[in-house]
Amino acid sequence: MLLSEIKTALRNGPYAWPGGYPLYFITDDGDTLSFAAVREEWRAVVWSHLIGMNGGWHIQAVDINYEDDDLVCAHKGQHIPSAYGGQHHG
Repeated sequence: MLLSEIKTALRNGPYAWPGGYPLYFITDDGDTLSFAAVREEWRAVVWSHLIGMNGGWHIQAVDINYEDDDLVCAHKGQHIPSAYGGQHHG
């Protein structure tokens, strides 16, 4: 994913349009990141992409969380809501 695409996703916000489905970022090592984490650590994301460093902050994609009620941000530990799963408790 290009930095310009990540920046556009951040500007558009954490919900897909149309539909309002919750979005999250996926790093090249398979971790999930919330929009808040990527905004907070934008410099780390840019640096990772500029030097070609894999892992941690190198974002590969943005995706919709349809049903995973246990999805959490690898950096902040916060719950990433799902579109169709049950209610998150905790």
